Amino acid sequence: MNVLVTGATGFVGRHLVSALLDKGFEVRAVARNVEAAQALPWFNQVEFVAADIQDPNLDVAALAEGIDVIAHLAWSGLPNYQALFHFERNLPLDYAFLKRVIEAGVSQVMVTGTCFEYGLQSGPLSETVTAQPNTPYGLAKHTLRQFLEALQRQQPFTLQWARLFYLHGEGQNPNSLLASLDRAIDAGDAQFNMSAGDQLRDYLEIREAAAMLAALVARRDVTGVINCCSGQPVSVRALVEQRVAERQANIALNLGHYGYSAHEPMAFWGVAERISQLAGEQHAA
Repeated sequence: MNVLVTGATGFVGRHLVSALLDKGFEVRAVARNVEAAQALPWFNQVEFVAADIQDPNLDVAALAEGIDVIAHLAWSGLPNYQALFHFERNLPLDYAFLKRVIEAGVSQVMVTGTCFEYGLQSGPLSETVTAQPNTPYGLAKHTLRQFLEALQRQQPFTLQWARLFYLHGEGQNPNSLLASLDRAIDAGDAQFNMSAGDQLRDYLEIREAAAMLAALVARRDVTGVINCCSGQPVSVRALVEQRVAERQANIALNLGHYGYSAHEPMAFWGVAERISQLAGEQHAA
C-alpha cells in the first residue's frame, strides 16, 4: 500500500511515518519544511514532498497519484485551542484539500480528530457519545468530520476518524506538561509549578499511538470514529510523580500553583475497546 502522510514532520506524523515503514508501507511524506524532514531518521526511506496542503494552487492530483490511502495529520496553529482560525481558516482549507485528494482517486481517508470534540463531558467516553465541542479547535475538527460524511454520500470513500487523547513522548510540544517537567529537572530547579493535579486524563505514549494509527491504516474495513487512547484514567499528579521517579529527580512539586483549565472537564478518558480489538488483531496476525 502507498500512504500519503500530511503533517509528516509534526509530533504525531514523524512517528506515524516510522510505524508505517515498519509495516512495509510505501510512504509519500508531505510537510512544509524540508530541513525539519531531513533531520528525521526516515527521510531517505520515503518520498518526501515539500508542500503546503492549504495552498489552493497545489497540484493535488500529482500529489495523490498512485496513492491508496491518505493519513491526514496536518493542522496548523496548535496548541492554541481557543483561536478562531481553526474554523475560519483551517476547516475550509483542509476540507478543500481532502475533497481534491478524494476526487483524484484516493478512496481511503484517515484523519486525526481530537478528544476535544467531546467537550466538557465527563467519565468514560465511547465513540457513540455525541460530540459537544466547546473550543474552536474541537468544533473545527468535529465539523470537518461532518463535512466529509456529507461528501461520502455524494462520492463514496472509506473514512476513518481517529480521535487522539493526550499524547506524550519524543517531539512533543516543549511547553507541554512532561516536556516542561523534564526541562525543570534538567535545569536543576528546586520545584515544579503545576495544578493540584487531581484531574483524570487519558495518556498514551506517542509510539504506541502511532502503532495504533498504522494498524488502522492497514484495515480498510474499519470505519467511522475510533478513539486512539489507553482507556485508563490517570491523574495529572500521578503522571508527573511517575516521571520524577523515572528520572530519579529530587524536584518538589508545587501543587496548586496553577488553576484548572476551563475548557476541559475534571475527569474524562476514552473507551478503548475498538482500538484495542484492532491492535490485538494486528498483533495476532
